[in-house]
Amino acid sequence: MDHSSTEHNITDALSLVRTCHLVTMLENCLYRAKSTKLQCSKVLVPKELTTLVAQEVLKLSLSEPCGLRGCIIYVSLESNNKQAKVDTIVYDCSVEPTFELKLVLKQDTQGWDYLKDLLINRTCFPNLFRSVIKLSPKFQLSKRKLYFSLTAAGNEDC
Repeated sequence: MDHSSTEHNITDALSLVRTCHLVTMLENCLYRAKSTKLQCSKVLVPKELTTLVAQEVLKLSLSEPCGLRGCIIYVSLESNNKQAKVDTIVYDCSVEPTFELKLVLKQDTQGWDYLKDLLINRTCFPNLFRSVIKLSPKFQLSKRKLYFSLTAAGNEDC
């Protein structure tokens, strides 16, 4: 049996598990914020958006001393050039954060306003569509380290 291919398969499996966990955390964040911070009945999320975000978060955590476990994510929604805080995601609350990410999801208004107006004015259920937020497949993700390194070693606390 090839030892290097087994290691590669384990690494791929761990990456997939972490991606799935992050996707779930992002979806739960949006679900919780729906009725509280976003004040809407539904959030329409483009297919693969949460997976793409999770993959980018994983990439940004690779160079960190605690990896993904040291990550804190501040999620906000941009609409009409204004940002509103949605929630904070802490990947592992047992680890002191070593870096923070600012995730800005964007509301998709292109074409949606026309369709939304059509649905509100021409259906028997106008209230169902009045408070729907549709997210754009575009997002911004920025990183800020919460430490500075004096030596290359020093990840004993993770």
